[in-house]
Amino acid sequence: MRILTNPSRPLFISIIAALFAVVLWAGAPLLVDIASSVPPFQLTTIALISGAIVALPMSIRKRRNRSVQTVQSAVSLKWKLTIYGLVPALILGAIGGYLSGVGMAPTAEAALITYTWPVMFIVISQWLFHRRLPLPVLGGALIAFSGAAVLLSPEAGGEAFSKYMAGYALALMAGCCWAVYSWICQAAPVAIAPLMPELFLLAAVGAAIADVLSGSAFGLPSGIALIAGVALGVGPYGLAMVAWDLALRTGPAALVGSLAYGVPVLAATFLVIAGVASPDWRLPLAALLVVAGSVVATMKRATPA
Repeated sequence: MRILTNPSRPLFISIIAALFAVVLWAGAPLLVDIASSVPPFQLTTIALISGAIVALPMSIRKRRNRSVQTVQSAVSLKWKLTIYGLVPALILGAIGGYLSGVGMAPTAEAALITYTWPVMFIVISQWLFHRRLPLPVLGGALIAFSGAAVLLSPEAGGEAFSKYMAGYALALMAGCCWAVYSWICQAAPVAIAPLMPELFLLAAVGAAIADVLSGSAFGLPSGIALIAGVALGVGPYGLAMVAWDLALRTGPAALVGSLAYGVPVLAATFLVIAGVASPDWRLPLAALLVVAGSVVATMKRATPA
């Protein structure tokens, strides 16, 4: 399998797109905390619909490109099923799982557990392309996940850990979904970004069904919670995902992936500045372990062919 990239596009565009996505993702935990009064699947639905709307102009412009239309028409049935079936499910799992997780566990801890996804992405990529895990990749994964262990160790075995365990598990599931989603964006024979509106809406339908089945009251939230929900869709789950798809497809995977490792550090910083999280020594240590582990995982990494 060969990853398609556009070597004619300047490298700095990929870097800027990745940094743009990183900053928006780092702000997601703060927006989620502001909208904490909204049921998670209802918030997921609002965010996905907002993301679909903000991605629509770019999608229309891309689809007018005849070369893009030609490539899309030549996509195999397997990839069509993957893109229109698995990708919406991954988007729903990533966003819905994360929002449900932070509703059941402390925002800062759940966010940092989710943000172990860059090293998961590297592990998945290495295994699927080479059928082996080099020592740096394995060591980096252990270092990154030790960051989550730092957060959870004080409560392990206690009532607090039992209380938040479901939230932590959902946050970890969200991270896994992000990792697989990123790999598909990288490996797909067609750009995912122009298809974002349809994929977001398909995921939104799933979120709306889950919201109804969960028994939450029907209706839109009001005030600052609604604004935060829309901002969540426009920024972290709209523009950021479009920018990330661009960065993955036009820049070196190792370089682009390494930029994502700054998300947990920025996210922890934003939460502390906003007063959502206390300046506990465990937060910066855990964030730095995630970043360090991901950097180690990229050392001497073979380029997928």
